[in-house]
Amino acid sequence: MHIESFAQYLNTRKLKLTLERKIVLQEMLNSRGHVEAEDLLFNLKKKTKRTSRATVYRTLELLVDSGIVRKVDLGHGHSHYELVAEHPHHEHMICLKCGKVIEFSDKAMEEALGKLCLKSGFEHTLHLFQVFGYCERCKKQKR
Repeated sequence: MHIESFAQYLNTRKLKLTLERKIVLQEMLNSRGHVEAEDLLFNLKKKTKRTSRATVYRTLELLVDSGIVRKVDLGHGHSHYELVAEHPHHEHMICLKCGKVIEFSDKAMEEALGKLCLKSGFEHTLHLFQVFGYCERCKKQKR
């Protein structure tokens, strides 16, 4: 399903679903949670899948553009990627000390955002909400 969808997306851009792009997509499909581009590249090399760093980064951007993958900044100075289909829309709380990521959804918050956009005449296409602070464990250690 994802491969067909990605192939159609690439076709609209007059691009081909190359073996390398397919390998990157397959590795994303096999991954769980938040994946860094460098980890993806490392895993591919470990499996002796020949894919260049540039191809991994470009393919990830195409996957984001196609809506198959979501790009998130978890405050580590680089992007992370996650499958959209595997993770219905959610937000993140990120611990500044240990890096723990807590995913959450809040219907009331989503509705409030929708109302705010409607009131402002703003067409909402995407939002990322991230809260930075300290998890329960790190908060206790801080005291």
